[in-house]
Amino acid sequence: MANIETKHLNMKEAQADFAQTFAAFKAANDDRLAALEQKSTDVLLDDKVARLNAALDTQSKQIENLSLSLSRPNLERRVNTEAKSAWSSFIRTGDANALADLEGKSLSSVDAEGGYVAPIETESRIDKALSESSPFRSLATIRRIGSGLFKKPVSASGAASGWAGETEARIETQAPQLELLDFPAGELYAMPAATQALLDDGVADVDQWLADEVHDIFAAQETAAFVGGDGVNKPRGLLDYIQAENGTQSFGELGVVSTGTAGAFDSAAPTDALLDLIYAGKSRYRAGSSFVMNRRTINDIRKFKDADGHYIWQPSNEAGQPSTLLGYPLIEVEDMPDVSSGNAFTAFGDFRRGYLIVDRQGVRVLRDPYSAKPYVLFYTTKRVGGGVQDFDAIKLLKAA
Repeated sequence: MANIETKHLNMKEAQADFAQTFAAFKAANDDRLAALEQKSTDVLLDDKVARLNAALDTQSKQIENLSLSLSRPNLERRVNTEAKSAWSSFIRTGDANALADLEGKSLSSVDAEGGYVAPIETESRIDKALSESSPFRSLATIRRIGSGLFKKPVSASGAASGWAGETEARIETQAPQLELLDFPAGELYAMPAATQALLDDGVADVDQWLADEVHDIFAAQETAAFVGGDGVNKPRGLLDYIQAENGTQSFGELGVVSTGTAGAFDSAAPTDALLDLIYAGKSRYRAGSSFVMNRRTINDIRKFKDADGHYIWQPSNEAGQPSTLLGYPLIEVEDMPDVSSGNAFTAFGDFRRGYLIVDRQGVRVLRDPYSAKPYVLFYTTKRVGGGVQDFDAIKLLKAA
């Protein structure tokens, strides 16, 4: 209980520090903008704005980490004691006899070399840690599948509809034009190493150790694939699809809005492109929409103001909630490109409707005590796929 109270106190202090830094940033940036209007520059003032901007990034990460720590539920639960003991024995000593006895119940053999499907508790810990670490998983729809491929029929044209009285004949409607989208699951792997001292420690939670070791690696790899993956043995990324000027795109293409300035936002009206991006899609998607961009782009737009002189970026007032841009959640995804000529660097839309992540059930672990002596390697694999499922739900911003 004392530990929880300490975390809450740390969170309040971090939020107070962040608010103070943001106030100082706005004051310094206002001075910088006033100097630019007077056709003058102040190198020291520019440096101060940059330092405060960097401090906001650092403090934002600290608040995010504290929020995750507070929101992480207690994963201790009543489990099958026999299965847990068998799994622990396999991880610690390599003895798979007890697992073999349980095959067909809670665990099953993967191959003849000693690999096994992890128990549901271990898989749940890894999935929970992934959800906390992967920004895309907080946005997209996630579907668990039992095979290596998920096929989804979608309407490319929409179904015809109409009105009729209670007893009137219904005019026959045209059948919708259906397209079949494939979402194959590629194999994502990590190979954490453990010392024998850790494995011999009867108090150490080896399940939690394994989840902690692989989730950062898994999160980094899959997020990169969700952004730019080519769909070959990995998810197909958002930016891998054909891009067309918004309003001219066909099914399977993503609409793009331009800043109108090569490699940058327009210097006179930088927020116009962001507003164009918001209203590029249909209104039904707007309520659940979010911005996605990387940290360096956020540093740029943090300095922008609207026509009334208000900053368009606002920090979150609630722990665990993202900051906002023009009133919409702003999610930092480091794998998004920087602002540069010809690159789509920002995405906006309802990602829950627009992007689908498929997780094949089962995390597999192969224990290898030979390849890196004196360490024991744990070859851990998880099958993940993904791709766009609604091409109208997401729009891109490009510096043209």
